[in-house]
Amino acid sequence: MRLLAAVTTIALAAGLTVASAQEVAPPDITGVWSGPFKTVIFGHNSHHPGTETLAQPPRVREIAFTMAFEGQDGIVTWGHSWSDPARKEPFAIAFGPDGKTGMGADTDGSLSVTLTGPGRMEVCYAHTGLSPSQAIVASCGVLTKAP
Repeated sequence: MRLLAAVTTIALAAGLTVASAQEVAPPDITGVWSGPFKTVIFGHNSHHPGTETLAQPPRVREIAFTMAFEGQDGIVTWGHSWSDPARKEPFAIAFGPDGKTGMGADTDGSLSVTLTGPGRMEVCYAHTGLSPSQAIVASCGVLTKAP
């Protein structure tokens, strides 16, 4: 029985070593990325101004969105995002073991990121009615890196 436990422990340790060796760091994504986002919003917020309330039908909008990745340390990155340069908002993102998919947050919502090729990423964003604006937002877009 002790031999079986020892063999199992060694096999598991070897498997974990192989698994960690397969992790891939994301490429350097620092820089400015921008592109169009398609959004559905109940209510209004700084990216989608208006007087609409949660009780009214949602609006579907397309906006230009920018993310400036100002720093990166391995799998984590951070910066500021905006649809209006006068209203920049900080964000932080961490990438998973594949080095291509990540999750993040800003001051009132969450982000999912997929690197789809050199200089190209897909980003989706959501926040609940519990955000400071009390708006409900879901938005996705494709960003390209500025040269």
